[in-house]
Amino acid sequence: MPAPSRRRVPRPEPRRVKPNLEGRRRLVLGLLAGGFVLVSLAVFYRQVIETDFLRAEGERRYLRLAEIPARRGMITDRNGEPLAVSTPVETLWAEPRKFVEHLDAVPALAAILGLDAAALHERLLANRERGFMYVKRRIGFAEADAVRALIRERQLGGLDFETEYRRFYPGVEVFGHVIGFTDIEDRGIEGIEFAHDARLRSEPGLRRVIRDGRKRIVQEVEQVRAPHQGADLALSLDRRLQYLAYRELMAAVREHDAIGGTLVVLDVESGEVLAMVNQPGYNPNDLSAGDSDRRRNRSVTDIMEPGSTLKPFVVAAALERGLVSPETRIETAPGFYRVGRNLVRDVHDYGNLDVTGVITKSSNVGSVKIAQMMDYADLWQIYDGLGFGHPTGVAFPGEVSGSLRHYSTWRVFEHATLAFGYGVSVTALQLAQSYAVLAADGLKRSPTLLRRDSSQAGEAPATRVLSAETARTVRAMMETVVSERGTARRAAIAGYRVAGKTGTAKKAGVGGYAGRRYQAVFAGMAPASRPRLVMVVMIDEPHGKSYYGGLVAAPVFQRVMEGALRLFNVPPDDPQPAMLLARRVEAAEP
Repeated sequence: MPAPSRRRVPRPEPRRVKPNLEGRRRLVLGLLAGGFVLVSLAVFYRQVIETDFLRAEGERRYLRLAEIPARRGMITDRNGEPLAVSTPVETLWAEPRKFVEHLDAVPALAAILGLDAAALHERLLANRERGFMYVKRRIGFAEADAVRALIRERQLGGLDFETEYRRFYPGVEVFGHVIGFTDIEDRGIEGIEFAHDARLRSEPGLRRVIRDGRKRIVQEVEQVRAPHQGADLALSLDRRLQYLAYRELMAAVREHDAIGGTLVVLDVESGEVLAMVNQPGYNPNDLSAGDSDRRRNRSVTDIMEPGSTLKPFVVAAALERGLVSPETRIETAPGFYRVGRNLVRDVHDYGNLDVTGVITKSSNVGSVKIAQMMDYADLWQIYDGLGFGHPTGVAFPGEVSGSLRHYSTWRVFEHATLAFGYGVSVTALQLAQSYAVLAADGLKRSPTLLRRDSSQAGEAPATRVLSAETARTVRAMMETVVSERGTARRAAIAGYRVAGKTGTAKKAGVGGYAGRRYQAVFAGMAPASRPRLVMVVMIDEPHGKSYYGGLVAAPVFQRVMEGALRLFNVPPDDPQPAMLLARRVEAAEP
């Protein structure tokens, strides 16, 4: 029997609920209102609370402080001729964090700049997180142009230039020992550059600028600090005389195969140093060549025993005390004289000389006998008064004071040797200062390397060391040294009376005085009637045929002093020889 069939009963459809649009609208509005509140709060926080911080951060990305270069003071000679000037140069710097992307260009860059490629590569990697690094400072214009061409060719980023000043010395070797030089930061290291660094030094200014993304300045906003330019400095040196002195000294050193030399010229009335040169020299524009020993200004840093150049002062001391006159007779025969266990010797047996003849012939025996007429204190007093054993006051870096032992420590033979210039050490400048006392009628003035009439060195205070009468008497006696019967005939200058004294001193070594090691010296002044200039010439260890001061140093004095008298328009005081010389020249002309 078939099963009964089931009948499907249709299910009722569910009721459709209408969406709650009002609730959704409120939710959206709530979210929008909340977002608006949050944005408003954020805007308020950044615009009100974080304003200063955000402004600073923004400015830090485009606003920078940049230096305003300042020029170091110029050094000139007494006539305003430049001796040291600062010239603008390019400095290459890098932003390592950008330039590390172009390390393949390092070898080419290093080749242009003359740097070691491996070392430059290592420096860039070591500073890769930094935003600034000097690549090479103060490069030449040719190098700068080559680097710019490389930047354009390879589209390099992270390299740029800035302007700095580099010191340049037009006088090169001629003024090197006096002027000195500066370091990479433009600070004085030696010479006048060091001694007057505070006056010459400049201080760069600061300005606030806007830079673009490639670090280029697109706008200057304001000046933060004005640059301070260095003050100029006028020296007492005369450029023309300095060149003449350097040329003649160098020629003499070469002619006599000497190891060096020094020459100093002083103005008698002002104490100004008109020329100061040394050999060997160095070029302050290129310090890579030569050793530091060549950079010493030997005129003030090296001492010497002045030898017979001190004999006029022994005579001056005796004249001051009325012990002798120029005509007093001194027995020098037989050419040597025993002092204790030692002998004092002359080059020749000069026999019976007057005091003037002692200076004319440069007799050691005669000078010792004159010194023995005085107490130890008398000789020490005049040497000390002349400035031996004391700085000259020239205020030059490295100046030494020389040595003069107190008379209480002297022995009999030391007293004798001091009478002819041994046992005391002086610099060339000290010796020139002492001769300026004789030239200035007994007044001593401190020497200066600054031009006195420029209010930089002040007045030249004077102290009396000798009476005017004694100074004039000794000058007249020294004129005989340059006569036909003296030891310095080659120092004579036509038309001028010259007074001077030769000196030939052995150099002391470790084991005592060494043979064939001499310093040939001539110190003199002109015109002798009223001296305007004093000069000291020292040739160190001449190895030629001659080593005496009258043969080696005196000719240098003659050539330089003759030129100096012309340069300073000093009128002749002995016109008759000048007229005779003119007649000879006229007779020799065709």
